[in-house]
Amino acid sequence: MTADANGAQTLLIDADDTLWENNIYFERAIANFISFLNHHEFSPEQVREVLNDVERECIITHGYGLHSFAHALVQTFERLAVEPLTPALHETISGFAHTIAEHPVEILAGVPETLQYLGGRHHLILLTKGAMAEQSGKVERSGLKEYFSAVEIVAEKDVSTYESIISKYGLVPDISWMIGNSPKSDINPALYAGLNAVFVPHGDTWVLEHEELATAQPPSRLIVVEKFAGLREHF
Repeated sequence: MTADANGAQTLLIDADDTLWENNIYFERAIANFISFLNHHEFSPEQVREVLNDVERECIITHGYGLHSFAHALVQTFERLAVEPLTPALHETISGFAHTIAEHPVEILAGVPETLQYLGGRHHLILLTKGAMAEQSGKVERSGLKEYFSAVEIVAEKDVSTYESIISKYGLVPDISWMIGNSPKSDINPALYAGLNAVFVPHGDTWVLEHEELATAQPPSRLIVVEKFAGLREHF
């Protein structure tokens, strides 16, 4: 691998479900919501499909994060419930979302040691999308901020975002990598922007982040590792 004079490359690293658990808390909240709704005509799977559609709409208007998720739960209830949405019901449904904020940051196995190893050899930049206050709070509470030379919190991870990051930091695509668990946000747009990428699968990646992995077009490269700690074998 080509690198600068001391062998250092730039590693852009995702946060949610790459460095720490995130989606499992949303899945628990969704399960509680579906159970609470207890729909008599729609199966849990059908309710989830409606919620997925509503979430896609809410992302456009409210972005990512708990605020948007709470809106999606309330709107899904309004679409499917027979009874009207009272203030008490609104508070209960929003509560399913807000319980997520109370969870401590649960670091994934091998992450701190691997970041320490990588940080001694390469330039690390944390790149996460979502609500600014929410994501910055998680970064602070994670205890991992010290390993990164910079933290970027963006509204969306698309090709234009990666191109702006490349420009902002003067990245050389041949020695710059995006590392994460989401094909839709971490891998595919990074490859389309000319970066290299490392896919670190997570068993509970959010369904709205699912997408077929793109094929890396030379000179871009794509690596797949089973666990975050596997990065040590490549960097």
